[in-house]
Amino acid sequence: MGHIKEPKGVNLIIESEPLTDKARKEISAFISRYKLSTKKRKVKIVKSIKKSKLSHSIT
Repeated sequence: MGHIKEPKGVNLIIESEPLTDKARKEISAFISRYKLSTKKRKVKIVKSIKKSKLSHSIT
């Protein structure tokens, strides 16, 4: 990936407004829920892989 040069007279820096407390809490809650849901999914995947390896090694 290369470096993008700014054309003369054009400023590509974007300044966003600071988050409100409500928005910060909503984002934090979403991230927490997402992390919990992915942890559960990873555990199920690992268990199913172990089961499939066991059933293949027994036969």
